[in-house]
Amino acid sequence: MRPPSPFIIAALGVLSGCLIDVCVKYLSGDINVVVITVWRFVFGGLYSLAVFIVLRRPWPGLEAWRFHAMRGAIHLSAALTFFFALTQLGLAEATVMGFTAALMIAPIAWLLLGERFGPLSVGAAVIGFAGAALTLTGETNAAPQEANRLLGAVSVLVSAFAYATSVVLLRMRAQREDTVTILMMANVLPALIGLPLLAAIDPVPAMGDLPVLAALGFFGMGIWWLFTLAYARAPARRIAPLEYTALIWSALFGWVFFGEVPGWQLYAGALIIIAACLMVAFEHRFSSRREAHQPVSDIVE
Repeated sequence: MRPPSPFIIAALGVLSGCLIDVCVKYLSGDINVVVITVWRFVFGGLYSLAVFIVLRRPWPGLEAWRFHAMRGAIHLSAALTFFFALTQLGLAEATVMGFTAALMIAPIAWLLLGERFGPLSVGAAVIGFAGAALTLTGETNAAPQEANRLLGAVSVLVSAFAYATSVVLLRMRAQREDTVTILMMANVLPALIGLPLLAAIDPVPAMGDLPVLAALGFFGMGIWWLFTLAYARAPARRIAPLEYTALIWSALFGWVFFGEVPGWQLYAGALIIIAACLMVAFEHRFSSRREAHQPVSDIVE
């Protein structure tokens, strides 16, 4: 049987990420965001641990546990701040502003890994954040009337920074550990870190919310698994642009499930942010080709 296209796999990963947002926004009317976040990792941890055991992967050593504990705390904070932002902003608004994470990876990689980045990345970041500011200027019914849009925007940016840091740290382990092990620890350790918070707030959700929480954990594990499979089968530069289709899903789901109708400023801001992210991606590609003494373009003159 022919395996599915990596583009279909990546598209399913994008859809999983948007379904996470739908679950969180639905649950946030009745459940504390901290509780939602921890239960997302509890269920995600159970699923990924089951996969880890079934595939009989070796248990990582103490050094790996320490590293992933640090990354797990960052991963937990990224999810918590983004989930909180979903209570203050519309689905599409939070999604568009979350795209800025791609603009933060280069400077964080420079700080942590010593990777170089050029002036184009700096300019792209300025342009991208201007697009994020434009997104918030439009009139919209995409958030509750009592919501604080500025606080939501700050929360998204904090989440984007934490997510970008988590991605950079993942580069440090990707060549030393297999995907299943990384997936398991990326879910189990945030759950363990968050359990004390869960116990202090409200450890037992209503029975009617458990199926949605279980689905949230499944989609949370699924998005990482699907994108890992997709990137393993196709070049990153061909897969990455598919992540921006999240705007389509989030706008559709926001309208269908929550009656959200964002203004034109959101779409204009999205185009600016996406253009800035592509500028960074192409700069990295061109610099890599120059260092390898290859032509900047594949076009034969």
